[in-house]
Amino acid sequence: MKLTEEKYNKYALVREIMETPDIIKAFNPEVAAPFVPEVKKHKGLFLTGEGSSRIFPAKRAIYTTQKQGMTLPVMTDGCTQAEEYNLKDFTVFAASNSGQTKEVVRLTTLLKKQNHPAVFGLTAYPKTKLEEIASRTHILSCGKEEACAATKSVIEQGLFYDSLLRLVNGQKMDGLSDLAEKTNKVLSTTIDPEITSIISNATMIYFAGRNTGVAEELALKTNEITRKKSAFLEGTFAVHGIEEVMDKTEVVIWIEPFPEEEEKFNECLVKGVGLNIIAVSTKKTMFPTIIIPDGGQYAEYVQLAAGWNILVETGIALGINLDKPTRARKVGNEYIPE
Repeated sequence: MKLTEEKYNKYALVREIMETPDIIKAFNPEVAAPFVPEVKKHKGLFLTGEGSSRIFPAKRAIYTTQKQGMTLPVMTDGCTQAEEYNLKDFTVFAASNSGQTKEVVRLTTLLKKQNHPAVFGLTAYPKTKLEEIASRTHILSCGKEEACAATKSVIEQGLFYDSLLRLVNGQKMDGLSDLAEKTNKVLSTTIDPEITSIISNATMIYFAGRNTGVAEELALKTNEITRKKSAFLEGTFAVHGIEEVMDKTEVVIWIEPFPEEEEKFNECLVKGVGLNIIAVSTKKTMFPTIIIPDGGQYAEYVQLAAGWNILVETGIALGINLDKPTRARKVGNEYIPE
């Protein structure tokens, strides 16, 4: 993507995506500090929300805590299901860019009625219903998003949870300038037109990979940006039965493939089904590969940005108005005051 070209810069989606490196660079990890004492009082951290406000930020946080061996349990589920949970021993964070998401308002209202002492909000706007209910709310600095698909806000939500967990565990959050540079690089990378053609012509776009929120979030963005059907195939799920109903008109985009499973994917999906696999990886794979920088401790942010680049190129190739889907809404299920 290049903002100097009219085919990109006419879309708010692209302009907002390209703001992301500066948002990363300017992020202040200390914004999470006021929430740390309350988190330390509880036995776990529950991160909720709907859609993009939950998928990447919460699932990346869970993956990171598990990978690094942090002792604080971190969990997530959607707000409506969470109404059935006993969350009294958890610090609860509810994320909603609008602060008006119906499911978020309903859950936080319920918890406050139960006198839960630690229900916090994460929004992009001040003076919202969520802020009114929550014990305390952090307002993102990324500013308003005009495009239907949330992008820059997703990254900042992820950074907020990242900084929160590091502060709780006595760790520093550094290297953001380097992450910003790598994110800018991956967003500006030219995607091979042959790869764009394969994806554009596919009847179904699957995203495979670790349960870090990256592939799942990109599956959602596929619907909003390319208007194509998509699904998230967690881990190696792609070779555990679903191949029975796949066909050669479909494509799998595999985020940072497990090297030890490449041959199996090739055998089952490429040879067996006849479909294409596109890899997004820091190193060459046995499939057509989009090479990305190694983001190290922040790898998932770089992977997500690479996916945005792929989807924007696909949407443009299909002649789609990236900012205006027919049915999808900026606030999927909006709270309306009675």
